[in-house]
Amino acid sequence: MYVPRMMFLTKGVGRHKEKLASMELALRGAGIAPFNLIKVSSIYPPGCKIVSRARALKILKPGQVVHTVMSEAATREPHRLISASVGIAVPKDREQYGYLSEHHAFGQTGEVAGEYAEDLAAWMLATILGVDFDPDLNYDEKKEIWRISDKIIRTRNVTQSAIGNKAGIWTTCVAAAVLIP
Repeated sequence: MYVPRMMFLTKGVGRHKEKLASMELALRGAGIAPFNLIKVSSIYPPGCKIVSRARALKILKPGQVVHTVMSEAATREPHRLISASVGIAVPKDREQYGYLSEHHAFGQTGEVAGEYAEDLAAWMLATILGVDFDPDLNYDEKKEIWRISDKIIRTRNVTQSAIGNKAGIWTTCVAAAVLIP
């Protein structure tokens, strides 16, 4: 059974006249272009440790099949604000799984998109842990409830935002949580 024990967070942005090339450049910026990426759903594996990108890239080999939770956003509209974010919610009980969430947006700053993705991951985790959750509370109030509940140890996000190129070429953002076998 394959259950990743490590993962790393990364992000990148690319610009090119071709959409596919823009995506490739964003993946290069994130350091994950040399891998065969398989998008997976949103489970943070039990006992998984978040390591640095530099450490993880020493373990992985070009061409390797790698599972990732990835968000991407692209535009060729000049001056259009785009964001790609992955949120993470880690339970206090390391034997329990957590959640990763993908969020991509137009017109949201990186900070807003990141908080939204983080909030979404925490909501998913809170619902399986029995933590009361009021979606109408502001972000800081929700984080306080999770902290007090003593069931969610931490939340975080990785977010990339960019503004569409003024000449109208493709701009692509990626944010990813890459699972290491």
